[in-house]
Amino acid sequence: MSAPTTDTDVNIYPSLYYDDAPAAMAFLERAFGFKTRMVVPGPDGTVIHSEMSFGPGVIMVGSIRPDRPCASPRTLTGVPAGLCVRVDDIDAHYARAKAAGARITRELKDEEYGSRGYMARDPEGHGWYFGNYRPGAYWTT
Repeated sequence: MSAPTTDTDVNIYPSLYYDDAPAAMAFLERAFGFKTRMVVPGPDGTVIHSEMSFGPGVIMVGSIRPDRPCASPRTLTGVPAGLCVRVDDIDAHYARAKAAGARITRELKDEEYGSRGYMARDPEGHGWYFGNYRPGAYWTT
């Protein structure tokens, strides 16, 4: 994992919504190694907006709010999307996540397409794939 910069190297920034955003952010730091960069607190311990980094990647995390049509995955019957995160030392990352109590949904394994990785869910059900795969690395045009 490279050191975060002030100007990220990516141009897609997923927004994740949680019933308990502060608890989710603490879990993402402890289990997956994200770093909280900015938090805009809301009323009653909620989070209006936050930014968390992992290497050059950035996610935004916020609380479910009545003025916005968002939902935590825990209210759904399945996972509507998943996030894929590239990790240099996937074995160490897997051990960290497992030790922190992450719900592993697919054990660490070598994939047919060249990655080594695992799948997990955070406490509210967002799906995560962590691996050493870099999408697009093989593209020719």
